[in-house]
Amino acid sequence: MLTMWFSLATVSLACLVQGIMSTEFDGPSIIQVSDPVTMGESPVWDRRLGKLLFVDIHKGRVMAYDFEKKTTDIAAEFPGHDLTPIILYKNSPNVLVAGLGRNLAKIALYNKLADPEILHTVQHDKPKNRFNDGKADSRGRVWIGTIGDEPSRGKLDLNAAALFKFTKGNVTNPTVMIPKVSVSNGIAWNQDGTELYYIDTPSEEIVKYDYYSESGNIANKTVVFSTKGKGLGYPDGMTIDEDGNLWVALYAGGSVIQINPSNRTLIRRIPIPAQFTTSVAWGGPNLDVLFVTTARRYLTPEELQGQPGAGSLYAITGLGTRGLPDFEADV
Repeated sequence: MLTMWFSLATVSLACLVQGIMSTEFDGPSIIQVSDPVTMGESPVWDRRLGKLLFVDIHKGRVMAYDFEKKTTDIAAEFPGHDLTPIILYKNSPNVLVAGLGRNLAKIALYNKLADPEILHTVQHDKPKNRFNDGKADSRGRVWIGTIGDEPSRGKLDLNAAALFKFTKGNVTNPTVMIPKVSVSNGIAWNQDGTELYYIDTPSEEIVKYDYYSESGNIANKTVVFSTKGKGLGYPDGMTIDEDGNLWVALYAGGSVIQINPSNRTLIRRIPIPAQFTTSVAWGGPNLDVLFVTTARRYLTPEELQGQPGAGSLYAITGLGTRGLPDFEADV
């Protein structure tokens, strides 16, 4: 595909959405690195493969962007199933822990003959729910949340989802860590493992909990940032950098924001040429490239004309910081 570069120091959001490119590179730059998919989500850097993995949710696909070759291929495919999130698995570089509908599963990469290994199914009383986002913590526990039924654009079954915690000893009986969630989304831990950050998208809030890594318990919820009334969009996927700042994709906001959770301030907002910006992850050999997934589902034909790259994977370089390695699931 044609790689497209944008200078964030000189191009406005309106220009980016129209696909206008700049030749000045004195600040961070955004690069379109894949062709569009329908609903990109759950980016994760796999240092073992040298690839940025992400999903096309409703196609049931794991996509793999090869950092050195600059190519993207389909690493796994499960037609007829919603697939998200994907989490690196401790015991194998070619296996992921994933949300497959309401199932927590192990899936194989580059093996079309391998069926998913279903570990557990949640929320039997809510068959239209599905898993949406999640990550592993420093002990390999899997924190993964669901989303309520989403029949159409702007329609959602509120307070019907939850955030679950799976461990080696409770795979078939996960702990509900946060009940009555609507869209379980971004999750991140600070570098010393004492704080957990979390997003339930419709709340428009990024919250912090005290985190106890030995037990995996959380307490003392506080709001560190809210997008309410700011015209920014809805907080979606999230990651953290080595300086302790949060990076949040803004769904319906066409941008990524950097937040200092300590003083609850917005540091900067980076426009993305796609209205539905879904998630973010650090990648590259030095973890200094911020990868951004986007979606085109629910865009009208007129909106797609103005956002031809919607659904693509983007890479932001020159940000002056870097991320932390993703933890691997051990369940």
